[in-house]
Amino acid sequence: MHMEELLKKFLYTGVGVVAFTAEKLQEAVDELVGKGKVSEDEGKKIVDNFVGDVEGKRNELEDRLRTMADNFAEAINLPRLMTREDLEALTARVAAIEAKLGIVPAAETPAQPAEKPAAEPVK
Repeated sequence: MHMEELLKKFLYTGVGVVAFTAEKLQEAVDELVGKGKVSEDEGKKIVDNFVGDVEGKRNELEDRLRTMADNFAEAINLPRLMTREDLEALTARVAAIEAKLGIVPAAETPAQPAEKPAAEPVK
């Protein structure tokens, strides 16, 4: 498993926990509103503040994990993972080289018709 996949799974698990917690918080706030212990506006503020705080912490954690992964990869001398931009730049370079050499990429060559199976003899 790649480091990036592991980090994504970790983050998605965290998001799931937060979603569950936010749902339970909303249920508790709804109950307090129903009992008249807090107003509907106060309840909404409580939930909104929680969600906002968690979102900020998630972004901070994501940045920290990315930095840790980069530092770890560098420490054990792993090459940096290719970003989408890296892949797009490399794809453009390959296409330019193919164009200079007059090579038609495999995806652009006309498909060869499939061979038809030989007709079965009539019995």
